[in-house]
Amino acid sequence: MSKFKQGKTKDTPAVSTASLPDIVFMLLFFFMVSTVMREVELKVNMSQPEATEIKKLENKSLVNYIYIGSPTDAAKYGTTPRIQLNDAFASPADVGPYIEQKRAEQDEQLIPLLTTSMKVDRETEMGIVTEVKQELRKVQALKISYSTMEKAQKE
Repeated sequence: MSKFKQGKTKDTPAVSTASLPDIVFMLLFFFMVSTVMREVELKVNMSQPEATEIKKLENKSLVNYIYIGSPTDAAKYGTTPRIQLNDAFASPADVGPYIEQKRAEQDEQLIPLLTTSMKVDRETEMGIVTEVKQELRKVQALKISYSTMEKAQKE
């Protein structure tokens, strides 16, 4: 009697699905961590100007954004440039209370670090931008930055 049997076919083992739940949860956690929820829905057209000497803002949680541009829904709001604060249109007079509200939400030690970033459409005239700057000056929000896109260097 032989110890080994010959002629028996070898079946390929089934693919193990034991690690499949681990992979699914790993992908789920990756997307949960890497996804950023949009804070503001833009209601103005935004085609930012380009610049070569730009600098990134360091702490974006201390930045208040003001959007200025022509409304996306021109049939409803017209084509004149408008100011957007958070998710609503505003007038230049609303900028001061908006900044004061943002200051009230921060700790007192972080208030001097607050920056106001103006995202202005390149086709917008300077009149509305000047009005916003005057309102910012009234509430002593003097740390202002203009958001631009980086211009490609020509060789």
